[in-house]
Amino acid sequence: MGRHWVLLASVALLANGAAAQDTPTGSMGATNYAADQPMATPVGSPSFRDEFATRIDPGRWRWDTERNKAGWYNNELQYYAGPDRSNARVENGALVLEARREAAKDAPDWGGQAYTSAKLVTRQSLGYGFYEVRAKLPCGRGTWPAIWLLPASGEPWPAAGEIDIMEMVGWNPNVVHATLHSAAYNHAKGTQRGAETRVADACSAYHRYQLDWTPQAITIGVDGRAYMKVRNDRPGGAAAWPFTRPYALILNLAVGGDWGGKKGVDDAALPQRMSVDYVRYWQAK
Repeated sequence: MGRHWVLLASVALLANGAAAQDTPTGSMGATNYAADQPMATPVGSPSFRDEFATRIDPGRWRWDTERNKAGWYNNELQYYAGPDRSNARVENGALVLEARREAAKDAPDWGGQAYTSAKLVTRQSLGYGFYEVRAKLPCGRGTWPAIWLLPASGEPWPAAGEIDIMEMVGWNPNVVHATLHSAAYNHAKGTQRGAETRVADACSAYHRYQLDWTPQAITIGVDGRAYMKVRNDRPGGAAAWPFTRPYALILNLAVGGDWGGKKGVDDAALPQRMSVDYVRYWQAK
């Protein structure tokens, strides 16, 4: 989910903006770092986990509403609701992030948006290790779900780096994208690094979206099989590889935007939801 704005005083960004290289799907992702290898989920208890049994734990998650009044970057169309609304909730043992065709006119931070949705950010920063998020995705045209990481360092994007574990745009359903962004390699320059794969039932079944992050490489896959691997083997220092500090994990469902809204928004398909069965993270030893 690469961005072109000043980053994270609020960890407030989302997916891709500006122009990007052409790919077979016309995405802002990339297809230049494909991989095909097994990914083994660690044994033992995770260092961080949320099974979403009963409620959203405010000690683990915060609702990101920072840009509602001014409008979200990347020409996205949603208002991100806070904990006083039910766009983010636990239902039947899963986290639900729901996008709706509605205007939150009663909210003091409403910025005129015609849609509501939700975005959650971990309060704890995570780092090297193995991540697994079991999720079922929305497929309505105009939806843009994402599972991704950013550092809460206050540095401008893309210098601080961004790791997109999973992005999918509803106008191209069942194709998921993994992408990395840094100062030297990002979509604004057409140099972003990543890959994509088809998950035939991404919108009707749960799948395990996975990240293995080490100092040497970042590997991303689905259901125990990697489809992207980027090694830390390019010159340029932090401009090429800023992925050396803890990042916050972000779950969100955007509406519209330069990529998600490329073919418009199908209002009749709303509401749409991303359901998350669990989030698990094993810190590297």
